[in-house]
Amino acid sequence: MPDIKKGSLIRVVKEKIEGSLEAQASDSRLPSYLFDTKGQILELNDEYALIQFYVPTPSVWLRLDQLEEAK
Repeated sequence: MPDIKKGSLIRVVKEKIEGSLEAQASDSRLPSYLFDTKGQILELNDEYALIQFYVPTPSVWLRLDQLEEAK
């Protein structure tokens, strides 16, 4: 994902997160803000990004392949 870098605005791809290990590790009801709002990349490593959403929730680590750049 060459376009996604620190500071990028992203959206979570619903089809890629449903049923994933990350989704199974938390409440089975994924919150709507994951899909309805943009998030900003705070940190990156090889496979994951720390994302801050513009709602009052903690930041979350998700795999890069579960994200797309927001338009």
